[in-house]
Amino acid sequence: MDEYIFFDAGLRDRFVEHAGELGVACELRDDTMGLIVAVSEDLADDLVDDLEACYDELQDEQADLISRMEGGLGKLAGFKLVLPDGQTCMVPLQTDMANRLLACFSLEEIQVLFDTVARSALDPKDSHLCEILRADTNTKR
Repeated sequence: MDEYIFFDAGLRDRFVEHAGELGVACELRDDTMGLIVAVSEDLADDLVDDLEACYDELQDEQADLISRMEGGLGKLAGFKLVLPDGQTCMVPLQTDMANRLLACFSLEEIQVLFDTVARSALDPKDSHLCEILRADTNTKR
């Protein structure tokens, strides 16, 4: 499933309505990171492009909404981090940085990035990248 995150229910609902007009079914769920809309990964390219364009427009509106909110919570977003022992914690980010991440990466990709950073921070390997790559290549043979 491809996932889209929203921090405002009205914007999420507009996205879902647009997807419905295109005949795209959506799964909705709340997450610690925000309001998630999931759609099938098997959509035609033109549908994906249309959904992405709609999402980009709504992201601009979302950024405007967040910037108008007062108080510290209106200026933060968070991503869940899963530590190697299974514990989770929230990584707070300024909304502009979170929006930049979401503009370039899917939620799944951000999760993989954060989980990799957590594993590396808690179990650092002082190897050069070429040594890590060589070890990884040897284990796949």
